Amino acid sequence: MSHAHSRPGGDGRSAPPRADAVVAVLAFGGIVVSLMQTLVIPIVPELPRLLDAPASDTAWAVTATLLAAAVATPMTGRLGDMYGKRRMLLISLVMLVAGSVTAALSDSLVPMIAGRALQGLASGVIPLGISIMRDELPAERLGSATALMSASLGVGGALGLPAAALIADHFDWHALFWASAALGAVALVLVPLVVPESRVRTGGRFDLVGGIGMAAGLVSLLLAISKGADWGWGSGTTVGLFAAAVVVLLVWGRWELRVAEPLVDLRTTARRQVLVTNLASIAVGFAMFAMSLVIPQLLQLPEATGYGLGRSLLVAGLTMAPSGLVMMATAPLSAALSKSRGPKITLMVGALVVAAGYGLNIALMSELWHFVLVTCVIGAGIGFTYGAMPALIMSAVPASETGAANSLNTLMRSIGTSTASAVAGVILAQMTTAFGPAELPSRDGFKVVLAIGAGAALLAFAVASFIPRQRDEVQSEPEPESEAAGASPTGPSGGSAAGAEGAEPAVRAPAAERAAGARAEG
Repeated sequence: MSHAHSRPGGDGRSAPPRADAVVAVLAFGGIVVSLMQTLVIPIVPELPRLLDAPASDTAWAVTATLLAAAVATPMTGRLGDMYGKRRMLLISLVMLVAGSVTAALSDSLVPMIAGRALQGLASGVIPLGISIMRDELPAERLGSATALMSASLGVGGALGLPAAALIADHFDWHALFWASAALGAVALVLVPLVVPESRVRTGGRFDLVGGIGMAAGLVSLLLAISKGADWGWGSGTTVGLFAAAVVVLLVWGRWELRVAEPLVDLRTTARRQVLVTNLASIAVGFAMFAMSLVIPQLLQLPEATGYGLGRSLLVAGLTMAPSGLVMMATAPLSAALSKSRGPKITLMVGALVVAAGYGLNIALMSELWHFVLVTCVIGAGIGFTYGAMPALIMSAVPASETGAANSLNTLMRSIGTSTASAVAGVILAQMTTAFGPAELPSRDGFKVVLAIGAGAALLAFAVASFIPRQRDEVQSEPEPESEAAGASPTGPSGGSAAGAEGAEPAVRAPAAERAAGARAEG
């Protein structure tokens, strides 16, 4: 286990951060980054014309962001633990602004893909924000704050679609990226003004070989998932990428178990609470994204199909927007339930609510208000689940590994969303109905995807039931003394030893000692 390293300054203590301002700025940053998920949706059909490139190539404007995010999220989490979480947060926001400006100035394919990839590199902002909250906020604020920060992933996605549709309808498409650059710049100014730099550090050397191996494995896996439908699931390219992902990730895992300072501490990740929570996160990510894939299509299909509502993309986005507000509103409820019954129960309740929402959608899909109701119910469930997951993760890992652990959990959700996109794409492509000369997804196809979304939520419920109850409460397990001195989960303003009179800062252990501790714990 890595030992926390505190950067002393003056008497070794810092003034308590302004909790409300810290939470607001970090949540704003999370929402800005999550906007990238839906930023290009309004212009995807027009990209071949706008960029003068084939549709198969312009699809990389979406895929590049996905792949960059998958690689960057766990790496920035680990680097944040080593060298400072706020520092990595600022670097991520710089990537967001740089990517947005690059895309805003582009009129051809290559700079657009480069800009979208840079935007994807900013995806570590949300897990870094959660980790900063653990280090800096008072214990009584931690639950609701991390629930809000975690839910910002869904909030930004839900609010981003109508905003992007509105901008695309009334302005030049480049304005989408200028707007995201402006929002990123605001966050980039606010963070150093309001958010303190965490004193919880592990130090050490970055595992470059592990980073390259993880990147190669994840890119192979997600590329096969996201492009398999286009290339053919049985094609040599798709099968080869899946095989490469398996081989590379197995070799990478062996390396991570042998190296003294791994990129991902697999012994910590293999703890039952962390492992089961991450598995449930994949199912939750799948369940959340199924809604985003089905409902906008149903709202926009022609009324003549008998099941489409014939609405515009803007109306579809406005229909989805309340779900983001509901996610935000349920954050304190999620924290209250976690405090009284434990985050395990919160996660299970949220999964059941999501499943109920999909069940409602199968029965109610003929009126606009049906979809508003459904998205609000599913949004409430997602708010509960997203609030519970970081609490479960942070209660099972030392403060010095919070960034890496939260980033890995965020990656698991992303794998779930990518898988949902692939599965839904296959089903809707196979279950079609004739509409004039065109083939459109059928009503039954949409219902099958909704049923699978409900099944994924129920699977998350079942998996979450295996989370051990003895660790349901945050800080249920005492930190080692060397960490408690400067790395309490509640941070200096939460009554940690770091804030006690005369407390000595923790001293970073040598690599060999940390490795020996990790082996003993594993």
